[in-house]
Amino acid sequence: MISSNDFRSGTTIEIDGSVWRVVEFLHVKPGKGSAFVRTKLKNVQTGNVVERTFRAGETLPSATIEKRTMQHTYKEGDQFVFMDMETFEEATLTPVQMGDRAKYLKEGMEVNILFWNDQVLDIELPTSVILEITDTDPGVKGDTATGGTKPAIVETGAQVMVPLFISIGERIKVDTRDGSYLGRE
Repeated sequence: MISSNDFRSGTTIEIDGSVWRVVEFLHVKPGKGSAFVRTKLKNVQTGNVVERTFRAGETLPSATIEKRTMQHTYKEGDQFVFMDMETFEEATLTPVQMGDRAKYLKEGMEVNILFWNDQVLDIELPTSVILEITDTDPGVKGDTATGGTKPAIVETGAQVMVPLFISIGERIKVDTRDGSYLGRE
């Protein structure tokens, strides 16, 4: 159990059988009446964001989220299969659970998967990945590093904007949070 007075950004609580993460919180002590905590909560499973007010000192069950490092082993149909390298248990994620992160996922990549009551909640990719360019327009002599950018397709099928001097077959570092080019490998 956790008290509403102990809420911090990132705290996870359980309300009505769902896991919610505290995004924002504000302790309010009005001149008249009792204190309360105004929060903005995000449902970890669905992504919905709601605002909710709790009485100061109100206790709620805290959600225990387990983070496991797992390896992406293969893709079965449209499902992504991950294996825990210690226990050899497998977890399957749907394209909806993966979202845009699937664009940067390679076989053999280790990721963190968040579990609650043995249900997959979320996946955390590394902040950057090394990917090979499979298709892009050829560079032209005179292109500079400070010049423009061009679209390039990487081995996972994602499109990344890269500098003009990058060519097919080069390995680049890509930020998985926003899909931006970080540099050559």
